[in-house]
Amino acid sequence: MLFKKALVATSLVLLAACTTVPITGRRQLSLVPDSEMNALAVTQYKETISTSKLSTNAADVAMVRRVGQRIQAAVEQYFQQQGQSDQLAGYQWEFNLIDDPKTVNAWCMPGGKVAVYTGILPLTRDETGLAVVMGHEIAHAVAKHGSERMSDQMLAQLGTTAISTALTKNPAVTQSIFASAVGTGTQLGGQVLLLKFGRNQESEADHLGLIFMAMAGYNPAQAIPFWQRMAAQNQNTTPEFLSSHPADATRVADIERLLPEAQKYYKPR
Repeated sequence: MLFKKALVATSLVLLAACTTVPITGRRQLSLVPDSEMNALAVTQYKETISTSKLSTNAADVAMVRRVGQRIQAAVEQYFQQQGQSDQLAGYQWEFNLIDDPKTVNAWCMPGGKVAVYTGILPLTRDETGLAVVMGHEIAHAVAKHGSERMSDQMLAQLGTTAISTALTKNPAVTQSIFASAVGTGTQLGGQVLLLKFGRNQESEADHLGLIFMAMAGYNPAQAIPFWQRMAAQNQNTTPEFLSSHPADATRVADIERLLPEAQKYYKPR
């Protein structure tokens, strides 16, 4: 009887902790408050930026910030239209270009903390290509994929009763799980490995990213040649069912399927 009551109580806690991803409508577990995720992101981001070499290339830095701010405006517009601006409460957007030509990467932490590495610029080639990457990364943040992964990991490691205690009394454990959940700085063998999210989350970020870049005035159709360029230099031959990322051909096919929806939001600037 006690076990059944505990099971019911746990189920109710998990049900109450579910949120809905914008655009796709998928339900996800979210045990960690947004305010806590954003605070953890600020700490981690400051540490990363303070220990990294920032680019001094004025044109490239300006491009990263221009693209980021346009996608930021699109995200804010979308949530305002949905009457959900409160979902972005606490966001403190920031866009930095890290001078590291060997790291082919970019990421966005919860709360809008974005970093792009110079190593990805040869693949993005231009502002629209960069919008593909930044739209995808910002989509991960606004879809709360980091919170979802952190919730899954904390639930597995600590259980529902210990989560609130860990958040308030064990910041070291919380920070460690956060860093693992958001996967910042992940890069492997020169290939683009934007974040170590699951395949469903990666596909979801592609979906949201297409719409956000389109709303920002960038042609979403340019996502196809970008991912084709990534595929051309991708040496990863891991079968799709063993990979955390969609296979290149699957990703391109999915983007082609989503383009008609994204094009409805596209107004060239």
